[in-house]
Formats: sequence, C-alpha cells, structure tokens
Amino acid sequence: MLTLPQNFGNIFLGETFSSYISVHNDSNQVVKDILVKADLQTSSQRLNLSASSAAVAELKSDCCIDDVIHHEVKEIGTHILVCAVSYTTQTGEKMYFRKFFKFQVLKPLDVKTKFYNAETDEVFLEAQIQNITTSPMFMEKVSLEPSIMYNVAELNTVNKAGESVSTFGSRTYLQPMDTRQYLYCLKPKQEFAEKAGVIKGVTVIGKLDIVWKTNLGERGRLQTSQLQRMAPGYGDVRLSLETIPDTVNLEEPFDITCKITNCSSERTMDLVLEMCNTNSIHWCGVSGRQLGKLHPSSSLHLALTLLSSVQGLQSVSGLRLMDTFLKRTYEYDDIAQVCVISSKVKEH
Repeated sequence: MLTLPQNFGNIFLGETFSSYISVHNDSNQVVKDILVKADLQTSSQRLNLSASSAAVAELKSDCCIDDVIHHEVKEIGTHILVCAVSYTTQTGEKMYFRKFFKFQVLKPLDVKTKFYNAETDEVFLEAQIQNITTSPMFMEKVSLEPSIMYNVAELNTVNKAGESVSTFGSRTYLQPMDTRQYLYCLKPKQEFAEKAGVIKGVTVIGKLDIVWKTNLGERGRLQTSQLQRMAPGYGDVRLSLETIPDTVNLEEPFDITCKITNCSSERTMDLVLEMCNTNSIHWCGVSGRQLGKLHPSSSLHLALTLLSSVQGLQSVSGLRLMDTFLKRTYEYDDIAQVCVISSKVKEH
C-alpha cells in the first residue's frame, strides 16, 4: 500500500515541493528487495526525486519504508508525481505497482518592468510586483542583480534619524492582488561610460531576485530572466549636461558643464560650437569657436556661461555643433530646464 493525499493544496512557482512517502506492508508476510522510486513528470522533463536508488532487503509485516522528497518548482502547469514500488514475495514472485498524483503549479507573482532614461547615462528601472495568489505574502527581499556594465542603487528606503527605513514600512506584507513598485537606479561603470560606442542598441540591465514567505513560513524564490532595454540612439554626436544649477537669479550669469561625445566608432570629427540666443536664454561668450578634433568614441567637457531674461521654468536651448569635415550641423534644444527667480531686493 502506498499512501499520499489526493489534494496537495496550492503549489506555486519558486516554492519547494516536499512530500512524505510511506510504503506500508499490509500483509502478514515478509517481502524482499523492495524498491521505491519517485519521479516528477513536468511538461518538459522527468526528474528522479528518490533519495536512494538502492533496494531495501526486506519489509516485515505491518512495517513501513518512509522517504521525504524535495524539489524546487521551476515550471508552471501540470505536474505528475509518479511513485513506483517493486518487491519480491516469499514465493519469489516479482510484484510491481505505481500510483500517480497530479497537481498544478501556479504563478504566484506578476512582474512588470519599465525603463526610464535620464538626461545623463543613468537608467531608472521600475519593477511592479503583484501578488496574484489568494493569500498574503511577506516580501523578504526584492533586489536587482546588475549586469557587468552597471552599478545599481536601490531607491526603496528613506533615511530617518540616520537609519534606512523601507518605504513600505516595517511589515512588508503584500495582500492578494495588491501591487508594489520598486525603483532602482543603474549607472554605467566608468570603464563602460567612457566608451561611447559600447552602450548601444539592446543592452542587458540585470535580473530581479524576489524572495517571499507564505502563511506558514514556506519560502519561495523567483529570478527573472535577464532584463533588456533598447538604449536611446544619440546619432553621431551626443551632447549631455554634466552640471547645471537647479535655480538661478534673473539676468545673472550662471555656468553649466556640457559633455560632447563622438558616438562614431570610425570617424574623427572637427567640431565648431555655435550658440544661438532664444527669447529667454542668452549665451555669454564667442559663438563659432573651434573645439578641435574629436576622435571616435571619445569625449570632451565644455564649460559655458549663460543668463535668462525671463522668470519661471526656462528651457536651455540654442546650441549647435557643426562638423567641418562633412559640413553637417547638429542642433541641441531643450537639453535641460532651469528655474529662474527674481533677484532679492535689499530692504532699505
């Protein structure tokens, strides 16, 4: 006799399936060479879960052979536990029987990701995680393992009295059908950021590692596949801002630092900078100056001074780069915003 319950309850992807198997001799005879085998059949493979493949020499009347099997569930859908028992009777007759126990593996979480490209090389990843089970979950860990190209900073804590406190509170329970957003900032490592031609096209960001516990403390773990994003195309020449003040005074000069990168992997450029005033932004300095030759995948930093004649949130526009080799002009408008306020007037 082989006993297992017909209903396993809910089993979810990422959890560990455990089963206690008991083979009991109901007869009044001693049987010999008992072999118990437990296989798990999934839609794609058949796994042997038996702890031992050796036969038990004999099993006396009213005695049991017990085994505990474990398996980390990595597929959703129908699973069949196949338990087979073979033995030899006292008369030397070889006997064999098996039982099938079918159960469904369900998906516990729904994970959606969104990428946001900053004006710098930073990338922000928002991970939306929804509990699609019928029970609360304790979210033990949600982390991002970055690829070799990036460093990651988790933005899911706030600083309170010198301590990092989770934005979700001290008890991070996720109720059924609730969704939680996790935010991460990825920045290219220095050796990759300096090579402008490297971070192009589809790049691998990393993968999410999610660990949770259910009602009775059973732990589950899921890792997503490698997350990929399409890097924004910057064309031949990229202009990005390294430094700019948040707030400036009306009609007072302020400084910004630009980074100009030759995104071409083959062609050297000879660049000329032109600065065109707008209705609110006025550039200080000489327009039409030579920046010199810029080799493939290399960068230069440029300090510029400007002022605003209009209050409010103003857009920095009007930079032009001309490649004298190809006689091609690259226009850069709305590269950043700055808040312009009225200068403080001294009271007399």
